[in-house]
Amino acid sequence: PDRHPPRIANGSRAVPCAKSNYTRGGGRAERGGGSAMAPSVDVVQMETDDPSSKKKEPRCYDELDTAIQKQLAIAGQGNLHAALEELLNLEKKERLAVDITGTKKTIFAILECCLKANDWPALNEHIRMLSKKRAQLKQAVAEMVRLAMKYLEQTPDRETKIELIKTLCAVTEGKIYVEIERARLVRMHAKMQEEMGHLVEARNIMQTVAVETYGQMAKTEKIAFILEQVRLCLDSGDFIRAAILAKKISVRAFEREDTDDLGNKKKREEATELAAEGTPVLHELKNIYYQLMIRYHMHSNNSLEVARCYLALYQDKRISTDLSISLGFLKKICWFIILSPFDSMQSSLLHQTAADKNMDELPEHARLLKQFITQELIDWPTLEQEYAGEMMAEGDVFGGEQAEVRKSDLKLRVVEHNIHVVAKYYSRITLKRLAQLLDLPSDESEKHLCSMIVSSALVAKIDRPAGIVTFVPKKDAAEVLNNWSRNIASLLELVEKSCHLIQKEAMQYKVTI
Repeated sequence: PDRHPPRIANGSRAVPCAKSNYTRGGGRAERGGGSAMAPSVDVVQMETDDPSSKKKEPRCYDELDTAIQKQLAIAGQGNLHAALEELLNLEKKERLAVDITGTKKTIFAILECCLKANDWPALNEHIRMLSKKRAQLKQAVAEMVRLAMKYLEQTPDRETKIELIKTLCAVTEGKIYVEIERARLVRMHAKMQEEMGHLVEARNIMQTVAVETYGQMAKTEKIAFILEQVRLCLDSGDFIRAAILAKKISVRAFEREDTDDLGNKKKREEATELAAEGTPVLHELKNIYYQLMIRYHMHSNNSLEVARCYLALYQDKRISTDLSISLGFLKKICWFIILSPFDSMQSSLLHQTAADKNMDELPEHARLLKQFITQELIDWPTLEQEYAGEMMAEGDVFGGEQAEVRKSDLKLRVVEHNIHVVAKYYSRITLKRLAQLLDLPSDESEKHLCSMIVSSALVAKIDRPAGIVTFVPKKDAAEVLNNWSRNIASLLELVEKSCHLIQKEAMQYKVTI
C-alpha cells in the first residue's frame, strides 16, 4: 500500500483513521469475522493546507495611528464632538475585533482629547461609557483606569478631582482586575475628605474596601491601608470598630519579609504588584501599629496591654536605634506594669523588666520595681512624695484627661501589694490590725480585700461578726487530687490493718466470725 495518502483536488490530503465499529445503518459490526448489516467504512479526516488557519502575522498599526492623529488634530482645532465620534467608531471596530492594542490606542486617544480640551465632565462621561461597552476588554479597562489616575494631578480644583475619583471608583467597583487601583483611589478620596474636615465621612469611605482579601496587593501597602482605617476610627471615636480592624493584622507579619499579612510563611512566590510610592517599610509600619494600639488600650485603661506594646517597641532595635528612645520606652514600661492589676502575666513582665540590663541607667525606676518585687509593705505617702517629680515628667502616663485615674490606680496597686504581703506572713488577722498595716480606714481596707477575693487575686475568708480574716493558701488542682489520693490510701491501709488484727484475734481465741 501507498505510504503517502493521495491528494484531493483542492490540495488537501486524506488521512485514513481507524476503522469504525459502527455501520452506516446504525448497527454495530461484529468482531472476529461476524456478519453485520452493512460493511464497515473508513472515516476520512481532512488535513487542510489552507494558509488562513495558520498563526496571524503581527498587525501594523500605522493606518490606525494616522487616523488617531488626524482626529486629535481635529479636536485641537476646537471640533471636539466630531473627533470623539470618529474615535468612538474606531474604538468599536477594534473592540469587536478583539484587538487589545488597537482598543487601548483608541481609548487613550479619547481620554487625551478630553484632557487637552480641558473638558472634565466629558472625560468622566466617556470613562463611564467606555467601561460599559459591550464585549469591552478587561485589559483595556485596566489601562484606561491607570491612565485616568495620572490625570488626577492635573485637575484644576478640588471638586473636579473628587468628581474624577468618584467616577473611577464607580468604574472599578466589583472588578477584581482593578481592585488595587480602586483601593488607592478610595484612600485618596478619604484623605481629601479628612483634609476638608469630614472625618466621619472619610472613615466610612475607607471601610468600603476590604484589602485583606486582595491577593495581588503588596504586603506593606495592605498593612498600611488597614492601619489607616484603624487611625480614622480612633480619630473619630469609633474604638470598637478600630479593635475589629486591628485584629486583621497579625504581629507575626512584622517579623519577616517572607510572610504574608496574616503572619503565615509564604508557600510559593506570588505575583504581587509593587507597593505604591510613599508606602512605609515594614519596621515603620510596626511602629505605627503599636502606637495606634497604645492609643486604643490607653482609652480602655488597659495598662498591661499598653506595657506590652511599649515592650514590643523597646525590643525592636530597628525602631529604638537611639539609647535615649529606648530608655524612654523602658520608663513607660515600668510605670504601666506597676499600674497593671496583679496576675501571672504582670508578675512575669515585672521580673523581666527588673532584670533588664538598661535598668542600670534608670536607678529611680529600678528601685521602684524592686519595692513591688520585694515582699515588704510600701508606704503610700512616702512613695508619692519620692516619685512626684518622675510622675510629673511622664506626661504620657500621668498627664491628660486620665491623670487622676492613673494616680488612683497607682495607689490601688500599692494597697493590693500590701495585702499580698500581709497574706504571705499572716494566716489569721483581725480587720482592725489589717487596716493599721494598710494605713486605711477599716471599711476601705475591707472593700479592697473583698475586691481582690472576688477577682480571684487572693484566697481568703472573712468572719465579719468576729472581725477576723483567714488567709487560705490557694491550692492547685493537682495538689488537691494528690491529697485526696493520699487520704484514700491511708484509709485503706487502716482498714486492711484492722481486718488483719481481727482475724488474728479470732484465730487465737478460736472464735467463729
